[in-house]
Amino acid sequence: METVKGYVEEIVFRNVDNGYCVVYVNCEDQLVTAVGCFPPIEEGEYLEMNGDYTLNAKFGEQFNVTSCKIVHPDSAEAIVKYLSSGLFHGVGDVTARNIVDAFGAQSLDIIENYPNRLAQIKGLSLKKAIAIQEAYIVHKEQQATILYLQSFEISLNLALKIYKNYGDGTKRIIEKNPYQMVEDVDGVGFITADKIAIKMGFDEFSRFRISAGIGHVLQESANKNGHTYLPREDVVREVCRLLKMDIDEYRYAVESIVLDSVVMGKIVIVNQNGVECVMLTKIYEYESGIAKCVTQMLCEAEPIDLNLDVDIEDFQKANDIQLHEGQISAIKNCVKYGVNVITGGPGTGKTTIINCIIYLLKKQYAKVVLCAPTGRASKRLSEATGEDAKTIHRLLDLDFTGGKGHFNYNENTKLDADVVIVDEVSMCDEYVFYALARAVKKGARLILVGDKDQLPSVGAGNILGDIISCGFIPVSYLTHIYRQSDDSLIIENAHKVNSGEMPTIDNRSKDFFFDAQSDTQIMLKNCIDLTTKRLPSFTGIDPKDIQVLCPMKKGILGVENINVEMQKAINPPGADKGEIRSGSNIFRVGDKIIHTVNNYQMEWLSKDGLSGTGVFNGDIGYIIEVNKSNPSIKVEFDDGKIATYKHENFDEMSLAYAISIHKSQGSEFPAVIITVSGGNPFLMTRNLLYTAITRAKSVVVIEGSKESVAKMVKNDYTAKRNTLLAEFIKEHCENEGL
Repeated sequence: METVKGYVEEIVFRNVDNGYCVVYVNCEDQLVTAVGCFPPIEEGEYLEMNGDYTLNAKFGEQFNVTSCKIVHPDSAEAIVKYLSSGLFHGVGDVTARNIVDAFGAQSLDIIENYPNRLAQIKGLSLKKAIAIQEAYIVHKEQQATILYLQSFEISLNLALKIYKNYGDGTKRIIEKNPYQMVEDVDGVGFITADKIAIKMGFDEFSRFRISAGIGHVLQESANKNGHTYLPREDVVREVCRLLKMDIDEYRYAVESIVLDSVVMGKIVIVNQNGVECVMLTKIYEYESGIAKCVTQMLCEAEPIDLNLDVDIEDFQKANDIQLHEGQISAIKNCVKYGVNVITGGPGTGKTTIINCIIYLLKKQYAKVVLCAPTGRASKRLSEATGEDAKTIHRLLDLDFTGGKGHFNYNENTKLDADVVIVDEVSMCDEYVFYALARAVKKGARLILVGDKDQLPSVGAGNILGDIISCGFIPVSYLTHIYRQSDDSLIIENAHKVNSGEMPTIDNRSKDFFFDAQSDTQIMLKNCIDLTTKRLPSFTGIDPKDIQVLCPMKKGILGVENINVEMQKAINPPGADKGEIRSGSNIFRVGDKIIHTVNNYQMEWLSKDGLSGTGVFNGDIGYIIEVNKSNPSIKVEFDDGKIATYKHENFDEMSLAYAISIHKSQGSEFPAVIITVSGGNPFLMTRNLLYTAITRAKSVVVIEGSKESVAKMVKNDYTAKRNTLLAEFIKEHCENEGL
């Protein structure tokens, strides 16, 4: 690493959101092009930069800055350039020169401390002199704050986020309680705040630290294990473990701060069957709110006047099909009750039921809307029904007017729909489902369609499972298999696995294949060959439509390693391809990527002229443009959205030649390759394999050993999630006398 010092000659480019700049720096009359994230700088300022020289194919030699220290200018010419940089309103070259001619190297000291002397210069009133003083002090404080934050070894990006949130009060707030950042600033977690607090000398047993630890333990249990609550005893134990405190000695202190957190509105304690359940307040509001909305729908559903037997018969004749009695029963329930669940595996006729319900209700001029949690799932629903289907976010019209996200359809402005049908509901997280439930108008119906045996949502909670288990919502279980041809094994094997049976392995079939291997290096090579050559040649499926699904992220057959190797084979570097490095990742034009978090503020456009905000966990697309001078990556997603990632968003996407089985939920791919090798038995489970198989539309290839497949099929372990939604629904329904 090298150190470069010099004056800012020119700021060629600046991204005000993340601090990324391209700067010409005069280093002893040698002009250096410096690129990277800078604190707020102006022309004329003196910089001390650490970094390395690199050769850019397009822009030549550049100095990549990893850290930067600002020293205010002290030479006359540098001060003139600094004052005339545009930082001070109304100060141009002439005024700057007059100030420096009058005060020389003391000019900045005069501006900061003696504005009355500044006002003696021709053309400068006292009012204008004070305005220059104020602008100088604000800029100086901002720079000092950024440098103060960076002293805690946090990135410039994060330092800028913190300053943007707190402004001039940053240092005061952090010195009082650094853990406040966990609640206020996106990207600051407990670990970061704790590192800052310890470096500042905060008492490791302070109430602030213990309070933040409580929130962290609850949030981590939600993020990693899907729990919406923890028993009080578990909270105390986990907080003591996190903070390395002896539980016998500090139990009382932690328990007292748990109670304080309740009083402050940060958490809620619910007594359920003698267990004190501790919940983050926002999660309590989601679960109790969903329960209230669902109960209201059950009570308020308005009757629909249909001659069901005749109308269902008309539908069968029009479509030349014969509905099974289970399907007919499900259809009648959906017309009769305010909330319904339809659950079944692949090929059991869920889409046929949806189509029949749409047919029946349209005869009564009822307004039906269709939605799903993800873009891929909503696209599939549109294709299966011929009707417009939206993501839940688009249906509710997610908006960020005023800088804060909100849904335009909500408890005050209801959806104009008599029936709302939600497909792939097992993927719904509680935040989105609560927003949807609040927006359903009085008297309307909510129909939930999904597969109870799929993996639960990535987010906390278990919406579908809890609604089914509460005992008050009508549930139609579909078990009869329709969509299956004699030479197709995908659906048959999916149901076999779900029932604990080994899948039929017959490589003479047209759609289900087993490549028996135990050597992980050979399996990796086969995944690449299958994607790039063998499957496209055999099936005609484009390599872009072949998806590798993995149980694990790490290891030779983990998502991360397969992506690196697949990128080399499918999209190697080329002179005509822009590429950009972010951490350990290289992203280049043509790469397949997946968005890995919910970003409700990211803006997008579509080729048909639509625009909006929101790119969500699991959205898959391709990189269509890379801009290195102003670091950004443009991605076109499968549902037609085109979004531009700025530098600070690069960590929100990953390569997607291979993705985890969890991330594949709600998606359907023409062909999937499933890697199956040894692994953690809590991970290598039956429902994980079942979920992977059901993601395939036309072809499945299992790459692995039969022994590993057999272990997964036998392993019916399902991680239980601590949730209270079912109990809340029961309570509300019992109170209503249902």
